[in-house]
Amino acid sequence: MSLSGLSFWFWRIFQIVTLIPTLGMLAWFVDFYNTRGLLTPRSILVLFIVSVLGAVWALGTLFLYARARHSAKFVAFVDLLFVGALIGAVYELRGIADADCSNWQSNGAYSTDLGLFTVSGNTYGWDVNRHCAMLKASWAFGIMNIIFFFITCLLALLVHRHYRNDRDRVVVRREVHRSRHGHRSTSPRYSTSRHSHSRRSYV
Repeated sequence: MSLSGLSFWFWRIFQIVTLIPTLGMLAWFVDFYNTRGLLTPRSILVLFIVSVLGAVWALGTLFLYARARHSAKFVAFVDLLFVGALIGAVYELRGIADADCSNWQSNGAYSTDLGLFTVSGNTYGWDVNRHCAMLKASWAFGIMNIIFFFITCLLALLVHRHYRNDRDRVVVRREVHRSRHGHRSTSPRYSTSRHSHSRRSYV
């Protein structure tokens, strides 16, 4: 396998690792709205659909790399389509970019008896809005996969170029082999005709 092929595998694995958590978190939101009889917001639904399709495509081209190598230009074209689809999905969910999903807040009070006097006060903790954090993580993974799919698009073109060069070398070797074989096959004919001619002149 060429260096471009190994790099293609590496970035495909990165895509799968980031797409599976994305579609898992967004699936929770889709189920949340469906169980309550509500329509899933378009901003969530678009990124969910693109993530599912992207994960299936990445898994398919990873495990069927031997076949995908023969149609690497088509693989590059589909990856470029996913770049555009992810850009649109990330743009739909752009509202979560400015959201503050965590903050410090008071979560109770404490009191300590030290004998002569008592110390009391409020306790503070790091509060994280889980729903907000899940959406923001999905949005960040979407941006990452825009870059990843663009990289695999370029690598697929390199795989196509490498495969085409290897195929041309095989064709050239076959042509050379055939020409040599043809040269050997003409020698016996020439010697046979010469022998028969000499026999006729002798009689």
